[in-house]
Amino acid sequence: MKNKIYTAAVIGTGRIGFSLGFDCKREQPASHTMALLANKRVRIVCGIDSNEENLLSWQKYVCKKQPGLPKPAAFSSIDKFLLGLEQKHFLIPDIVVISVNEKSHLDVAVRLIEAKPSLVILEKPVALTVEQGMKIVDAAKSFGVPVLVNHERRFAADYAIARNYIEKIGDLQSVSARLDSGLRVYAKENESDGSYSLLHDGTHLVDVLLFLLEAKSFGKEDLLSNMRLLNFHLDEKDPGVVRNLTVGYDCPYCSDVQLRISGRSRFFGFEVTVIGTEGAFTVGNGIFCFEKRCQSKLYSGFYSLKKDFSVKRPKKTLYFSNMVQNAIDFLDGKAELKSTLENGMSSLSLLEDIKLLLAKEIL
Repeated sequence: MKNKIYTAAVIGTGRIGFSLGFDCKREQPASHTMALLANKRVRIVCGIDSNEENLLSWQKYVCKKQPGLPKPAAFSSIDKFLLGLEQKHFLIPDIVVISVNEKSHLDVAVRLIEAKPSLVILEKPVALTVEQGMKIVDAAKSFGVPVLVNHERRFAADYAIARNYIEKIGDLQSVSARLDSGLRVYAKENESDGSYSLLHDGTHLVDVLLFLLEAKSFGKEDLLSNMRLLNFHLDEKDPGVVRNLTVGYDCPYCSDVQLRISGRSRFFGFEVTVIGTEGAFTVGNGIFCFEKRCQSKLYSGFYSLKKDFSVKRPKKTLYFSNMVQNAIDFLDGKAELKSTLENGMSSLSLLEDIKLLLAKEIL
């Protein structure tokens, strides 16, 4: 139906679900609620959160931003929401956003998929483990519910430019994906809640790596088949905690693909550098540099890399806005999902294989 208004529910009204929309330093919209409210084709009809304070603040704000519309319903649990559906007090919304903690993804996702919304938007990572993720995949197939995984950089304008530019830099020579933070990289004790950077932020790093390499027809299997642990560093005070790691991959036509994660840094950094035979680029948080091969100004008969001024940095990446618009276009039948459950599972598989390599070394 042309210009249909789609209803939406937000499950989890915490940071990514709601409050990051008030961070004045972030590009806005920066939360699911704000991105949904910014799209004229969406009406938020309900929210669910066990934190009463978060939920009431969310309800008040959404009501203010949707003047003239009924107050969005607020539920303190999934059970109460599903009971309302069962008793036919309301219909399942077209879009259900799941922005709860990773440890709750499996239970919440499966139960809401069984309610058969038109689309589920699932926060990354898909689940804590591949085993849990496959149960979500099975439920989605059984009930015929499409799932969009919010690996946000697949929707960002700067990364789209990078993916297109990779065709211009010739044969790939090296790819380096790097994440720096103060959060421990991995510890077995944190597997129950996902509070380690290999999973929490590493899922973004791995997904970006796959997203860019897909433009060269590389895939998950190319990385999985030739993965090796180059080095790692354990916490001096707690040998069960990994603080740094570097993983290498031998991919077709590019034998130097590395993923580095540090949990010892006193800053947060996220970037990917790709070097080809004809050029190079680095893209990441606050980083946007593209270079092409030109005649050198320093040496006769030589070529150097020079900044490519034809590549313009976008004023806004629109990462969250584009994600919601992709959901609308999909429901309209105009586009495929840009970040699928299959994409999310590919990233989760790579992360789990890294964990297995680490476990062998730690034990």
